Amino acid sequence: MPRSAGSKWLAAVRLFAPVVLALAVIGCKTTEPADTADALHMAPASHGGSHSRQSAAGLSKRYRANLNDPAAAIRYAQMVRENGKRSQAIAVLERASLHNPRHLAVLGAYGRSLAEVGDYQQAFDVFNRAHTSDRPDWRILSVQGAVLDQMGRHEEAQRYYGTALRMAPNEPSVLSNLGLSYALAKDLVRAETTLRKAAAQSRGDPVIRQNLALIMGLQGRFSEREGSVPPGLRLDEAAVTSLRQLLARQNGWTEAAQPDKPQIRAEGG
Repeated sequence: MPRSAGSKWLAAVRLFAPVVLALAVIGCKTTEPADTADALHMAPASHGGSHSRQSAAGLSKRYRANLNDPAAAIRYAQMVRENGKRSQAIAVLERASLHNPRHLAVLGAYGRSLAEVGDYQQAFDVFNRAHTSDRPDWRILSVQGAVLDQMGRHEEAQRYYGTALRMAPNEPSVLSNLGLSYALAKDLVRAETTLRKAAAQSRGDPVIRQNLALIMGLQGRFSEREGSVPPGLRLDEAAVTSLRQLLARQNGWTEAAQPDKPQIRAEGG
């Protein structure tokens, strides 16, 4: 391929990838039990906060009237988190988890908040308490897999996704996480195969389609109609970092801020 064509193709991929990574994906499309769904898929924090002063005062008053009320603690933690006070939100949820050690929604919110600030090991441990061996929850298993992927433990993460899929066969949100996990492990062929399956099961979910398109781009196939691509394309560490940001966003842990652009290197092109 001429150098000019290769440069244009790389520029197209670099422009395309930030659009994909800017998508904030909150949870899956299936019906979820109330005890963990809200906690695992709270809306991303906004810099300005979304609560009016009156509603904020009401949330604060209700929480302070009964510090051990789990529902009040979750709502108050979300409010302070939206105002950028993530450490305070974690402290509120930690207290709530100590006083409500079996409350799944509290544990889900607490684990999510820990993951959001990068405390992945503690988040994983908290999620372990959010379901039991006799009553496992495939949603939490999938989130635990995503946490393990953030720690670079991809083979272990894939086992968690596998268990989740045995409980919820062909669930597209789990397949999407699994596909990104394969990509993080630099197995782009399996990543594409898995994301194609997720896209087929999701009936055209735009987020999963965008994930699939990104993985194809990282393989040097920005378009199915590309006749040839620059030689020596490989997934580098910058792209791995961006994939981790995408996986975190897909599980609702990060704000919708613009991540670093993934870089696809062409050697000798």
